[in-house]
Amino acid sequence: MTVTETLSDARKIVVKIGSNTLAKADGTINIDFMNSFASQCANLIKQGKQIVLVSSGAQVAGVSTIDRWSRKRDIHYRQALCSIGQVELMDKWRSSFAEFGIHIGQLLLTKEDFEDDHRTLNMRNTLFTLVDEGVVPIINENDSVAFDEIRIGDNDNLSALTAILWNADVLILFSDIDGVYTKNPKDNPDAKRIDVVDDIKKLYSEISIGSTNSFGTGGMGTKLEAAERVVAYGIPMILADGGREKALEGLAEGKYSGTLFTAE
Repeated sequence: MTVTETLSDARKIVVKIGSNTLAKADGTINIDFMNSFASQCANLIKQGKQIVLVSSGAQVAGVSTIDRWSRKRDIHYRQALCSIGQVELMDKWRSSFAEFGIHIGQLLLTKEDFEDDHRTLNMRNTLFTLVDEGVVPIINENDSVAFDEIRIGDNDNLSALTAILWNADVLILFSDIDGVYTKNPKDNPDAKRIDVVDDIKKLYSEISIGSTNSFGTGGMGTKLEAAERVVAYGIPMILADGGREKALEGLAEGKYSGTLFTAE
């Protein structure tokens, strides 16, 4: 099974967009990317696909709005920045999708929500209702109120939990790298991409996992954790570069590839 075949067979698609994909080089939000992504989603929806989006970027959007707080490291300022940024982020997504006649809905979640059966049922019902009515749900962690004990901590694992909750057909993680490599390709020219992974535990012994980068909270480790979660439920996962032009359509059409974690 290839990436393109997996997407062709899938109807229910969860897409996670990381902060590094949403951020421009100066750390502000990339509106052009959001408009392009909404257009690609609209095209897939016309083909009968259903999309749930897990979007990072609240802090990036907050920096875009109140730059004077960008260097503050106090947790209260970071949470306040996310509070401001989440409004801006959703407003930008609303505008982008509205160009194609698509409404969006927001779900802000914490780890506690996935651990409480009643909340989980309500989340699931909300997801199904939104998607069935042609609305694109946009999910993020509730960073303004979450603290260590109730934080999921990264949107890679949040997207995996979402895919399992919704019983998705595939999870796509868009990052700033086009798959899993034997070594960090930014530092090692001899690094080779692994196109298909069918044994994640074996993979750990074959690669070198680096750290996270400037804007994101998750490095390669959290992406592999997400893959382990969804594959255990029979859901394949694709890790691909979200920064390429029309990355979502490119994957669906076979122009681009990435690493496919199979659930077979």
